[in-house]
Amino acid sequence: MTLGSKLAWDDTVLPFQLDHSDIRGRVTRLDGVLSGILKQHNYPPSVEALVAEMALLTALIGQTIKLRWKLSLQVQSKGAVRMIATDFYAPEVEGEPARIRAYASFDPDRVTDGPAMEQIGEGYFAIMLDQGQGMQPYKGITPLSGDTLSSCAEAYFAQSEQLPTKFALSFGRSSEPGVAERWRAGGIMIQHMPEASPFAKDGGSGEGGLLLADDLLTDEEGENWKRVNFHLATVEAMELIGPSLPTTDLLFRLFHEEGLRVFDASPVRFGCSCSEDRVRQSLSIYSAKDIETMTTDEGRVTADCQFCGAHYDLDPATVGFEAKEVPGE
Repeated sequence: MTLGSKLAWDDTVLPFQLDHSDIRGRVTRLDGVLSGILKQHNYPPSVEALVAEMALLTALIGQTIKLRWKLSLQVQSKGAVRMIATDFYAPEVEGEPARIRAYASFDPDRVTDGPAMEQIGEGYFAIMLDQGQGMQPYKGITPLSGDTLSSCAEAYFAQSEQLPTKFALSFGRSSEPGVAERWRAGGIMIQHMPEASPFAKDGGSGEGGLLLADDLLTDEEGENWKRVNFHLATVEAMELIGPSLPTTDLLFRLFHEEGLRVFDASPVRFGCSCSEDRVRQSLSIYSAKDIETMTTDEGRVTADCQFCGAHYDLDPATVGFEAKEVPGE
């Protein structure tokens, strides 16, 4: 495989449909996206793994929605990793890449060398959908459960959206001759689609215990779901990560008997929405007295973006609602 064809399959999300089973899906490979996210921070390996898994989930879920602005995934916990936050921004112009960013907040003294999910304690998994100005934001929450973040996402879709959902994910550091070690990740998401999907609407209350896929499907639908999941379970880690196997070939191997249809791939990139204007806007609620408490010994107000590492250095006289002067005016 040439470098050009390899890059063509990295940082993309490819939609597909299984007509014989009423199942839709997405397959993604992330390379540069993960590099952009993880190089901003010096995360311990277990935290890196959690952020990589959340980035995969964000790419797969974000591409399933007719999104006008932003989808966010968030984990809040009482464990060593207090929070993981990701954002998926829809393309501003059709054909342009979507943008993904992510970061984790954690207590270094509590992080261990154990499995990634051991770093997360009691808490919740949330999906937030913001379609922009004039639209009501949507937020769905489910308790953290299972031994992976993908199992938390599966529980969310079953519980809150009544959508049977399954993920197969793989991620890790990749090394190739003559190429510096870097993170690569790949994954597949499948969902059984009802006649009218309740996604992005208020779903079930979740009372009476967690719902399972079998609780949501008729006998025939359940058999189709089990059969497709059996095929999905045969996927190997290196098949998901690539880069030697094109994603279309992988889908054909898994689902060629299911009426497979593959659609156009969509590119995704690492990208952040922070800016000096946004920092100024966030500070606009503070008085001059409040701003004084934020001013450094050097007489500046500074802010750092947790997502991309951008550093902003501002004159305290120009921020807050009592600003004496506004740049550019």
